[in-house]
Amino acid sequence: MKNFPRILTIFLLVISTAQAQQEKGIIGLNNWLNNWTEFKSNKVDYGEANQILAVNITANTKLYKKNIYLLQGNVYVTNNAVLTIEPGTKIIGDFDTKGTLIITKGASIIADGLETDPIVFTSNRSLRKAGDWGGIVILGDAPLNKFGGVASVNTGSSTDFIPTLTSYGGNNPAGNSGIMRYVRIEFAGSKLSTGGGNLNSLFLAGVGNKTILQNIMISFSGGNSFEIFGGDTNLSQVVSYKSSNDDYRFNYGAQSSLTNSLAIRSSFLSSKNGSRCLDIASYNKKEEVDFSKKQTLVVATNLTLVNNSANINADIESGLVKEAIYIAENASLNCKRTVISGFKPAVLLDNKIQMNEENLAKIKFESMYFNNCKGNIFIVDNSNNEDLESYYGQTNLFNYFSPNSNNAETFIDFANEKRPDFRLQLSKITASN
Repeated sequence: MKNFPRILTIFLLVISTAQAQQEKGIIGLNNWLNNWTEFKSNKVDYGEANQILAVNITANTKLYKKNIYLLQGNVYVTNNAVLTIEPGTKIIGDFDTKGTLIITKGASIIADGLETDPIVFTSNRSLRKAGDWGGIVILGDAPLNKFGGVASVNTGSSTDFIPTLTSYGGNNPAGNSGIMRYVRIEFAGSKLSTGGGNLNSLFLAGVGNKTILQNIMISFSGGNSFEIFGGDTNLSQVVSYKSSNDDYRFNYGAQSSLTNSLAIRSSFLSSKNGSRCLDIASYNKKEEVDFSKKQTLVVATNLTLVNNSANINADIESGLVKEAIYIAENASLNCKRTVISGFKPAVLLDNKIQMNEENLAKIKFESMYFNNCKGNIFIVDNSNNEDLESYYGQTNLFNYFSPNSNNAETFIDFANEKRPDFRLQLSKITASN
C-alpha cells in the first residue's frame, strides 16, 4: 500500500489532463477527425460512375456501395419516400447539369455512413473546384418565422417552383427528415441559373430535431457550407473546410444547436460580400417575418473557428480577413467554450442592435478563447469597442484574450496535411484558465 498515494496522484493527474483537454474549442480524448475526413479531396480518385440518378425518386430506394452514382440535374425524393444510402457509397454530382439532390417535405434520407466508411458526395470534373455541382437540399415541416409559416426554395430552375416539391415549414419542431452521419460533401454550391447567388452544399429548411446531423464534412463549397432556414436542428461534430461563402448560416427563426464543430477559413477564399464562420440573422427583409414567432437562436458550444493563413498580419493589413461571427438585429447567440483564431475582428454586431441590457442578454460569450484577432467584439461602423470589451471582459464570463499566438503553437497539429488536429494545445487551455 506504500505506493497507493503515488498511484492516486498519477491517476488524478491523468484525469485532470483529460478534463483540461475537454474545455475549449473542439473536444475529445482522441482526434475525432481521424478516419472519415479528407483535407486533400482534389487528390482522391473516386472512380467512374456506373449508375445514373436522373429522375425523381417516388418509392423507397437504396443506393449501394458497390456502385458509383452520377447525380444529374435536380433529383427529387418525393411521395414520403425514403432514400437509403449504404456506408461507403460514392455519389458524383454532375458538372454540366449541376446535379442536386432534394429531399422534399415528408420524404427522408438515411445516409448513415461509418467512421471507417463514410458516404461521399463529390464532383465529376477532372480538376474539381468549388461550385461544380448543386448540393443537398432537405426540406421539412418544422416552424419558421415567415408569415404563413411556409416558404419555397429556389433550386435554380424556373420550372421547379411547384409547392409540393419546393415548399418547407410547418408546425412540427420534432420533424424527422432522416440521418446524415459520417458524410462528406465536396465542391458543391453551384451558381443559381435564376435569382442570382449560389446553391448551398447542405441546405436545411424547416428541418426538425428528430433529424440526426452528425459528422458531416463540407469542403470547398461555392455557396454556404451549411445553411439553416427555420426548423429546430442539432448539429454536432460537423466541419466546414475552406468555403467560398459562409461556413454556417442561420436565418428565418432557426432554433439550432451547433456543438463540437469546426470551421477552417482561407484568407483567399471569400465572396464579394464577405464570408464568415457564423452568420446569424432572423430575416433578410423585416417585413417578411412574423414577430410573434420565435426569432433565430443559435446555441454554439465548443467550436473552433480558424483562419488558415501563413501570414495572418499581412492578410489582415491587405483587407483579406474579416470577422468570424456576424450577428444581425433580432437574432440571438449563446456561444460558450469556443476558440476564435485569426480574424478582424472576432465578432461583428449589426449597428441596428442597441447596446442595452435586453440585447446583451441575447448575445452571450462565455469561457471563450479569442486568439490573434485584430479586435474582439465590435459594432458595424463603430471603431470604439471599449464598452463591449469591458462587458465581455468581465471576470465572471471567463473570456480569455491572447493577442498574437500563431496557429502552429495554438493547436495540437495544425499543419498536418493528412491528419490535422485542431484541438487546443493543453498549455493554451491552462493559460486561458
